[in-house]
Amino acid sequence: MTTALVHGLAVTGAATVRALRRRGVDVLVSDDSSDPSRVELAEQLDVELVVAPGDAELRALVAAADVVVPAPGVPETHPLIGTAITAGRPVVSELELAYDWEQQRPGGPRPMLAVTGTDGKTTTTLWTVEMLTAAGVTSVAAGNTDVPLVEAVDREVDAFVVECTSFRLAWTQRFRADAAVWLNLAPDHLNWHASMATYEAAKARIFSQQRADDTSVGFVDDPVVMRHLRAAPSEQRTFGPTGADYRIERSVLVSPHGELAATRDLRRALPHDLTNGLAAAALVLESGLAGLAAVATALTTFTGPAHRIELVVEAAGVAWYDDSKATTPHAAAVAVRGFDRVVLIAGGLNKGLDLAPLAAEAGHVVAVVAIGAAADD
Repeated sequence: MTTALVHGLAVTGAATVRALRRRGVDVLVSDDSSDPSRVELAEQLDVELVVAPGDAELRALVAAADVVVPAPGVPETHPLIGTAITAGRPVVSELELAYDWEQQRPGGPRPMLAVTGTDGKTTTTLWTVEMLTAAGVTSVAAGNTDVPLVEAVDREVDAFVVECTSFRLAWTQRFRADAAVWLNLAPDHLNWHASMATYEAAKARIFSQQRADDTSVGFVDDPVVMRHLRAAPSEQRTFGPTGADYRIERSVLVSPHGELAATRDLRRALPHDLTNGLAAAALVLESGLAGLAAVATALTTFTGPAHRIELVVEAAGVAWYDDSKATTPHAAAVAVRGFDRVVLIAGGLNKGLDLAPLAAEAGHVVAVVAIGAAADD
């Protein structure tokens, strides 16, 4: 690779430009937006930014590049993708670039753990990092975080925990993790993917690209996840409330390796918290990067990321929670299901998703305050 086209100059795009340049690759940069912050960033990077290229200009940019790297926000229906495919140029995400570079690392590649799913990715990713930290393993939460994987692979760490969105997985063919977990699948991002089928296919790459000595971990109660898990070429493990390798028995989280922690000792102990904790435990235990003691410690000390059923205040007998990261009906329904009586403040912009999963939890809701563009839905 001598020349790459990076389309989309936000956090990941900028990190990709820097990483490519560090490896001696010439970089062309384009963006659909003329936002002043993008123009200023291009000046800081000392690159010429082509803003909102037309069809002819896009064809010329693609023709001048060996590889095309769309930023995560560039949908699969964007003209860039079709232009690159027609021209025979590979389309790759930052995950693919970073994975290839890590495979070429002197001394060999470091372990990668990966997390995908419609909901729960960030919590599970951060919980996994905390378990590794408890085991004395230095790691970084990368990918769909503040640290793109192309930036993370240049850090001095022992391992990577990669939060994988469908946007990033869609443009991979080689990227794989030593242990990967798929949490769930529900309709989402249908304004990015051409269909639910392509959304599912992108997620499925987290399993299908693994090797025989890798481990795939799937949610036992999700039939789509389980179908792909059973077809995976790797070792297979399951997690879930019951009937799984990593499960809950008599209010204790257990694994094939032994008991992990009592549910009463966890700071985050709603039903979905427990399954996220089991998923993280499966990743680190199956990878061999941490033992039972470290997992137990992290399970009982983890407080979780902000804006995910985060207790804000208790006043006059009412507990106020911030769950503003629940941006799909499925995610909001999971949160509502964790409480007996809820006054739900919800709305914003619906991404063309069916609200039926949220309506199914109406028995937990005593009132709804509907706000934003979706209020009438």
